[in-house]
Amino acid sequence: MENTGQKYQWSSAVVAVSWCGDALLPRDLENLPSLQSFQGSQGRAYLFNSVVNVGCGPAEERVLLTGLHAVADIYCENCKTTLGWKYEHAFESSQKYKEGKFIIELAHMIKDNGWD
Repeated sequence: MENTGQKYQWSSAVVAVSWCGDALLPRDLENLPSLQSFQGSQGRAYLFNSVVNVGCGPAEERVLLTGLHAVADIYCENCKTTLGWKYEHAFESSQKYKEGKFIIELAHMIKDNGWD
């Protein structure tokens, strides 16, 4: 659901890009992240089932804290800021639940609903 063709604005967002205000998780598609803490390259991050207004780069294999994964960087379609990544493939069975989901780093988002 990286690019739905429908443009969402901050007024309808629960999560938005900190640089430009473009929505990442609109209220009508709200899927609050896992309460489990995730670590991005720039600190704390959240795992989402789906996001909007993002583009996806090519997948590449990376060794992350939880093992080897095939991931693709995701970026804001408006300001082109890299926001995190999409898990394309997990090589370890315990990590398969991440496949197809998105990591967005806290440093790149504005939250409008009170969750930590």
